Amino acid sequence: MVSALTEDQFRAYKLITDWFYRSDRQIFVLAGYAGTGKTTLIKTVVEDALKLEPDVSCAFVTPTGKAATVLIRSGIPASTLHRLIYQSKTEEKEIELNGKKIKVEQLSFKRRDSIDKAIKLIVLDEASMVSDEVLWDLAQFGVKLLLCGDSAQLPPVEGMNSYLSSPDYTLSEIVRQQLGNPIIALSKMAREGSFIPYGNYGDCAAVVNRRYFSGERRKTTLLNASQIICGINKTRAQINDEVRAYLGFKDLPQTGDKLICTQNNWETYIDAEGRFNLVNGIMGWAYEPFYDYSKNIGFLQFKPDFLEDFCPEALPFDTGIFTDGNYTYRRGDYFEKTDENGEAVGAFTLNRFEYGYCISCHKAQGSEFDNAVVFDESYAFKEDRARWLYTAITRAKKKLIIVR
Repeated sequence: MVSALTEDQFRAYKLITDWFYRSDRQIFVLAGYAGTGKTTLIKTVVEDALKLEPDVSCAFVTPTGKAATVLIRSGIPASTLHRLIYQSKTEEKEIELNGKKIKVEQLSFKRRDSIDKAIKLIVLDEASMVSDEVLWDLAQFGVKLLLCGDSAQLPPVEGMNSYLSSPDYTLSEIVRQQLGNPIIALSKMAREGSFIPYGNYGDCAAVVNRRYFSGERRKTTLLNASQIICGINKTRAQINDEVRAYLGFKDLPQTGDKLICTQNNWETYIDAEGRFNLVNGIMGWAYEPFYDYSKNIGFLQFKPDFLEDFCPEALPFDTGIFTDGNYTYRRGDYFEKTDENGEAVGAFTLNRFEYGYCISCHKAQGSEFDNAVVFDESYAFKEDRARWLYTAITRAKKKLIIVR
């Protein structure tokens, strides 16, 4: 495996090995641009040089469930950072609802006092998305940390990340299999702030003029996209409405509608094993929704885009955003749950979803899509415009169209 590394990767390989065995420093920061083979390097150094077993003596974690599945598809067992750091505690409390006293379970999280003693190294991928505050919590376990990320990507939505601004090593050499990839070439131009001319780039990338992106070509392109990415909320709303019209969807979410969760709900798991929570940015499809129109409440089966199965239970959600442009209820409002006889048996809170055909670049971060269409609105991000466009471009795995 080591012989397959580039010179650039091998330098990082030796530095990480030396740090792990000989240095007292707890943290090593590895940065790497798109196409430099960070994942290949990480897997090689952990298994070949450090002789650690993934998911046993080495824990691979990511900020999101979707990012975890990217590693899993590469043959690396991974879970979310939240699951490693924090443990949940369920407490029962009594609330008054509709004149009745109802017992509800509330979930809270606290940082674990310790983790499995077998773990000698924690590898955090997509570290650029994680704030210093969360990284501090991670460091409290006293285990060596290998932070991996792309310093050219957008910073965390909340807080700041100072680690990626001064990495121990930055991979910059494009690996052989990516050398001729037009998407990687365009990402380099974006990262360096260079103007990207209109035109075709090989058979997998193109930059088209927004003025001429219309008619049947536009319709076909948008419908074939794995994901559409933009920067401005107005654009996002317009494109979501446009794609739904092409699909023949009207009014509230219907079976087959693509949705994105817009609020953390740590109390809800989206898989039977309890590995992934329903959190902000989770995407998937709606099935068999039904509605209480008088209350602006809906219920739907939800299939996350990175899992094989539906969520274990139907999810209640606030429909106000789809009808009035605003959510009807406050976060955390309780609603009475009744049995088949109409007796109160508990309470539930509402989830928040929006249409997910077109999403913001921040929401797309940590994910990759086979066929991405990017509406270049980097101008709206001022000093971060190059980071925004670079991050958007590097979400595309196989095919990319930039509309400008």
